[in-house]
Order: sequence, then C-alpha cells, then structure tokens
Amino acid sequence: MSEKPALADNARQQLEPDAADGLRAYAARTRESADQLAAVLEDIAANGLPSVENCTPWEELREAHLARLAAQRPAVA
Repeated sequence: MSEKPALADNARQQLEPDAADGLRAYAARTRESADQLAAVLEDIAANGLPSVENCTPWEELREAHLARLAAQRPAVA
C-alpha cells in the first residue's frame, strides 16, 4: 500500500456489497490464522520447543493436507 494519502480526484472505486463482505471474511480468516501462528511462536519462545515424541512427523501432516485438498476437488475422469 502506498503511504501517500488518496487525492480527491483519485476517488476509489467502491466494491459491490457481496464482494466487500467476502473481502472482510477473508481478512477475518487471515487475521485468525496469524493470531494462531503468533500464539504458537510465543509459546515456543516462552517454553522452548516441544519434545520429538509430542510432535507429528511432517510427512503425516503433508499426507493429511493432501487428502483434504483431494476431497475438496472433484475427481477427473
């Protein structure tokens, strides 16, 4: 974003109400994700890294995520 203030002759184009609502919803989801990440990082800073026994291997996380993505997308014949 520019740090220059918007000029009066450079009026902004208003969004349709549905588009504005969608953008606000996306901003809320993004903010929630950022807050969750910040909480995890603060916990690690305060308490250190968790033990390996309490962690899920990244391969399992990857496979679970790929399965979620595949379930959201219709199969191609």
